[in-house]
Amino acid sequence: MPIVELKIPSLGESITSVTFSKWLKPNGSWVAMDEPLCEIETEKANQELSADQAGKLIHVAQEGQDLAVGAVFARIDTDAVQEGAPIPTPAPASSSSQRLETATLSEKSAHYAVGHPSPAAAKIMAEGSLTPAEVVGTGRGGRIIKEDAQRALEQKERLAHATAPSPSPTEKNVETPPPMTETSFAREERRERMSRMRRTIARRLVSAKNNTAMLTTFNEVDMSAVIAMREKYQEAFVQKYGVKLGFMSIFAKACAKVLLEMPDVNAFIDGEDIVYHDYVDISIAISTPNGLVVPPIRNVERLSFHEIELRLKELATKAREGRLSLEEMSGGTFTITNGGIFGSLMSTPILNEPQSAILGMHAIKERPIAVNGRVEIRPMMYVALSYDHRLIDGATSVTFLVKVKELIEDPMRLLLNL
Repeated sequence: MPIVELKIPSLGESITSVTFSKWLKPNGSWVAMDEPLCEIETEKANQELSADQAGKLIHVAQEGQDLAVGAVFARIDTDAVQEGAPIPTPAPASSSSQRLETATLSEKSAHYAVGHPSPAAAKIMAEGSLTPAEVVGTGRGGRIIKEDAQRALEQKERLAHATAPSPSPTEKNVETPPPMTETSFAREERRERMSRMRRTIARRLVSAKNNTAMLTTFNEVDMSAVIAMREKYQEAFVQKYGVKLGFMSIFAKACAKVLLEMPDVNAFIDGEDIVYHDYVDISIAISTPNGLVVPPIRNVERLSFHEIELRLKELATKAREGRLSLEEMSGGTFTITNGGIFGSLMSTPILNEPQSAILGMHAIKERPIAVNGRVEIRPMMYVALSYDHRLIDGATSVTFLVKVKELIEDPMRLLLNL
């Protein structure tokens, strides 16, 4: 068939529709097989769609349009001839009369094309009062195309501007200044359609707020021991593993250890059932230009510090470049978010459904605290645990946060598994 329809492919069981972000190739252009045509946006990531066949591209979908999976977004005319491609040489005629007839037809076609504008070029020439003699056709057979008309119109305007008489000094002096107006403040408004990812984030946040009994408990952590450990071993850690030892891997390991000890915090509610996990997949909140994503690091309980840091670096790079796959975005039994990197001192993080708890880290600030009856200045961090009170009791949430606090303030307990 000369016309091939291109449809939105299936991208996963949970994805039934996508947002058509933008075209990468203009309408009517020639495209090669497997050449990227457009970009679509799902609720989890962006993805490019490519051509199944070579030919002339015909746009069907519009940018910003929502399309269901299986909907046609473009067509390709496989019978179209690529512009600039060599024209096939006709077979030799069997008689002199056939050769003469063929030559006559070719000559007529050439005479028709030379100086003949395309519809788009004819419109530009009419608006700019251009004649075919003023335009050099670069299309096939000397045909005048849109770009030729635009080029000729620009050249005509430049020439007219250059030859226009300049105003005399007297005329310059008598120019009337613009009228004085009252100073006003800008009050412009603009409306933009929310991206599919932002719409999904908004829907999930409202759902978490309305469908869970969410509460938050707070505590503070003395970061002195962790900071001292990082300063002492950072250089050797980087030399051996090629990545820095950050606070996130330490908090992730501490949470993983306590989550295995307190399975209610690592579970979630499914209808009238509670689903428990004998593993810990910690979702890490990563800020991207398109919104917040929370890809999980799987089996944190079995990973070492450097393995967590390497995996986190890989996920963060992919997230900011829009290369996260659907598999890398799915799952997770617990979430950690670090608002401290943006300067947040305290916050109440919202649950990442269907998970039942999320830990919020915050900025480290030096504050006076009482230590053994004396006031000392220590680097302190507020930590917050938001939890679903339907599953997790107040005592459980407080105990969880205290256990994490103890492991962070004495990191040797992590290494000794105490």
